[in-house]
Amino acid sequence: MAISKALADELEKRRTAALEGGGKEKADGRHAKGRMTARERLEALYSEGTFQEFGLHAQHNTRHFGMEKKSIPTDAVITGTGFVDGRPVAAFSQDFGVAGGSLGDIHSKKICHTLDHAAKAGVPVVGFNDSGGARIQEGVGALAAYGQVFYRNVQLSGVVPQISVIAGPCAGGAAYSPALTDFLIMTREHAQMFICGPEVIRAVTGQVTTMEEIGSAEAHASVSGNIHFIAEDDADAVRIVHRLLSFLPSNNMMDPPHHIDPNLSIADDPALDDLIPENPKTPFDCREVIARLADDGDFMEVMARFAANIVVGFGRIGGVVVGFVSNQPTVKAGTLDIDASDKAARFVRFCNVFNIPLINLVDVPGFLPGITEERRGIIRHGAKMLFAYASATVPKITVIMRKAYGGAYLAMCSQDMGADRVLAWPSAEIAVMGAEGAVNILYRKDLAAAEDRHARATELADEYRAQFASPYLSAGMLFVSDIIQPRQTRSSIALTLRGLLSKRETRPPKKHGNIPL
Repeated sequence: MAISKALADELEKRRTAALEGGGKEKADGRHAKGRMTARERLEALYSEGTFQEFGLHAQHNTRHFGMEKKSIPTDAVITGTGFVDGRPVAAFSQDFGVAGGSLGDIHSKKICHTLDHAAKAGVPVVGFNDSGGARIQEGVGALAAYGQVFYRNVQLSGVVPQISVIAGPCAGGAAYSPALTDFLIMTREHAQMFICGPEVIRAVTGQVTTMEEIGSAEAHASVSGNIHFIAEDDADAVRIVHRLLSFLPSNNMMDPPHHIDPNLSIADDPALDDLIPENPKTPFDCREVIARLADDGDFMEVMARFAANIVVGFGRIGGVVVGFVSNQPTVKAGTLDIDASDKAARFVRFCNVFNIPLINLVDVPGFLPGITEERRGIIRHGAKMLFAYASATVPKITVIMRKAYGGAYLAMCSQDMGADRVLAWPSAEIAVMGAEGAVNILYRKDLAAAEDRHARATELADEYRAQFASPYLSAGMLFVSDIIQPRQTRSSIALTLRGLLSKRETRPPKKHGNIPL
């Protein structure tokens, strides 16, 4: 016998009510502002027809403040799995149109179930954050619910990629879940992320500020460094998610999605010979080098607006997914400062846990000098880069383009810090310090007695550079694997990568290292 029509009708009635969420009026209001609903974000994320929802019929269990009389469809969050470019991905999308997307016990359980599924299935997680915060009617239970999400974010860290999209308000404790994930994407116009808003800051400290200064996408991308990408709108955020996932493995036990052609091209690229200025003090944009190295010039830069003196991001060389880390001579002469060290170290550690080889492009005169940097802890922050590279077991290839001075030479992954292959261009200078600074120390008396101090200093600097900073000296001592013409760089890296894909390296048994945070 067929199922009862009454039962079937009841199911369809309940499904329709849940799928409507906050209703047509609220959806129309979002559309008028160029925004998607929570469900539409997931529809845009997944290939058509592949989304399987968890907890469509979920309802809150609050019994105070009149809540027992209110219905909250899906308990204000939509969760489930689907396919992105043929690969399974788990996701949740908070629904601001239903109870302000507030988080309570059942809401949290749905997110936690999604995260638990991602851990068991070994699939990435994408979270769309758009919530007014904790559901205050549930009291401390809502805080406990946040804690359960945070705990799982940490357990999944380094196991599966976690991507957060800040698509609306994300305030107070709610901001910590995305902060615990690997990549944060924030929409430019309609998203805010902060711990204390302007009114609270003024009431407590007397300081007057605006949301634009403390909680906007631009502030987090360029000043605080809390986010990695700015999206123009919801649709753009989904496009960024798709592109990011195209470079990432599903979990830490898999290789990234390499596109390896057995017929590897090893042709030279003469255009690289012309990118580096003859004058070593003339800056150049390292992105131009990366564009010549990456397949089809396809480079996805990460945190482009923060600590611009170092450039990090994803690409492919000969079909192999790689993470690029490059000094940027056009900003602060490519020096390493506190923010650059933090940015690079975190990116290196991400690449390491997800089996992504590292390509390091070096033109660094040193760590940024200054009272502010010293007092803010440049030693501790710079040590993060040393720690990240030394603990990384993925293939590491370093190309010294020009300057590689002092501790910054080591911090950019020298051979002694675990580089599997170090290549140098003829323009490379590898030394304890720059020639001009060394001459002022080594030849102080000579310079003081010189009739033309500037001319004598230039002469001595040239001699020092030739004798003590030459790449041939380092190559002769086996600190450099080979000195190559710039035009040979892409083919040399591609060949080396192919030979290192089977690399296996272990570390002493331990819970984890104690990175200098």
